[in-house]
Order: sequence, then C-alpha cells, then structure tokens
Amino acid sequence: MANTNTQALKGKRVAILMTDGVEQVEYTGPRSFLEQQGAQVTLVSPKPTGDEIQGFDHLTPDQKFKVELDVRDARPADFDALVLPGGVANPDQLRLSMEAITFIREFGREDKPIAAICHGPWTLIDADLVDGKRVTSWPTLQLDLQNAGAQWTDEQVVVDGRLVTSRKPDDIPAFNQAILSELQSQTKH
Repeated sequence: MANTNTQALKGKRVAILMTDGVEQVEYTGPRSFLEQQGAQVTLVSPKPTGDEIQGFDHLTPDQKFKVELDVRDARPADFDALVLPGGVANPDQLRLSMEAITFIREFGREDKPIAAICHGPWTLIDADLVDGKRVTSWPTLQLDLQNAGAQWTDEQVVVDGRLVTSRKPDDIPAFNQAILSELQSQTKH
C-alpha cells in the first residue's frame, strides 16, 4: 500500500507551516515522504526567510531547519496542500501570528487539503476550521477542539472533507498516506 520513490505527486506544491518548538519528526517524516512522491515542499514560517527554526525530539532541542518562505510572503494559491506539524510550542506560537492563522484559514476557504498532526490542530481552532468537523489530535487537545465545535475521536488518522488530522508521531505512516490520497484526489476533480 505504501508508495515509495514514485512521482505520484509530481507538480504538486505543499507548504509546511511551523516555527520554533516543532516536533521535528512530524516535519521531517511527512516532508521526506512527500518529496519521495515528487511533491515540491516549502517550509513556511512567521520567521523571516533564511532564519532557523529549532526542532525538538519531544522536550529535547534537536535539529534546526532553515525557513524557506516567510508566511507574510506566502499565498495559499501557490500551494496545493498545507501540513501543520505539532510539538507543543510550535502551534502555540503560530496561534499568536495573525498572518499564520490567516494563511491556514485561506486554505480552508479555498477547500484545499490541510493536514494537522499531534498539537497541530490547535491552529485550526483559531482559523475557524473545526466547527462541525470530525477530527483527532494529541489527547490533551480533545476538550479545546470539542469546545470549538469539533467531534473529536481517538483514531490514527481522520479525514473529514479536505481536513486530515492525526494523533502522534507513531501515526505518521497513516497520516502520510491520507495526505497522498487527498492530493491525488485533487487531480481527479
């Protein structure tokens, strides 16, 4: 079932929106998978292009990643999908960036795939994209998501419309496959 090293997503452009405190495997895992499928992936952040983002392995600082595009210069029209990695601090900081929340909200308005994992769905609340949606996340977000009108469930991956959500790093393979399916279904529309 897992496609590897194909060009299934050739010509597709994916934005990954994140900042300091990202759970790095939730960035590197999907990015590597999408690039293996032929997608062009861009790291977008509220930090300026060229700045570094501090990744984490749980609570331990780990790798740094260069910002490829400042969110103030990013346009949803230039991308086919958006990925929102977790880590506690990353989405918490993104929620303070009006430009980041607007960027996420516009993906929703344009009915493009948005994939959020772990604590990533926190930002979907601020972007007004969870009311009436079936979602999953890291367990501590359950009440926040329910209070925002979402129907929360404890599953590996949940797809509701163009919204893909997942719980944790262990779910990355299922998360990746769901993103692949959403991007492939775009081609068929």
